[in-house]
Amino acid sequence: MGEMPGRVVRMILYLINGLPLIAFKMIKMKKIIGLLLLLLCMAPVSDAQTIRNTNYSVVAKIDQDGTVRNSNHSVIAHISSDGVIRDSNHHYLGKIESDGDIRDHNHSYLGKVEGNGTVRNRNNSYLGKVENDGTVRDNNHRVMGYAKGVPVRYAAVFFFFNFF
Repeated sequence: MGEMPGRVVRMILYLINGLPLIAFKMIKMKKIIGLLLLLLCMAPVSDAQTIRNTNYSVVAKIDQDGTVRNSNHSVIAHISSDGVIRDSNHHYLGKIESDGDIRDHNHSYLGKVEGNGTVRNRNNSYLGKVENDGTVRDNNHRVMGYAKGVPVRYAAVFFFFNFF
């Protein structure tokens, strides 16, 4: 019977002595988890498929399936993989041809997006350019907005041909 209280005391002392180590490990783990969460929160937000105005506010986003949403997340258009543009009710608006020609709902030629991002109207007048970094400039080289990660033809249709 004398052995039992000694064993209980040793067990209590073991638990008490172990608490600082356990507490230290828990605090250390919480700090690591907190740091990871902080890093995740600080990670840059992807601009992929995002169209922004000159104030860098989001104007629209293009989903992977070609759905175009405004800043309120409402669907405003669809762009199919073959370049067909439809409004939110699936009415045909026009098409971006594979050669860069832009056509309206009557198949009339509106203009062209050249391979280097230069955008021209139906009279071949220079409208502006979508630069490699996604910056969109008008014919006076003023910034109109940003389309980082957006295909050049989609950005041109959005900024220069007012399909949306």
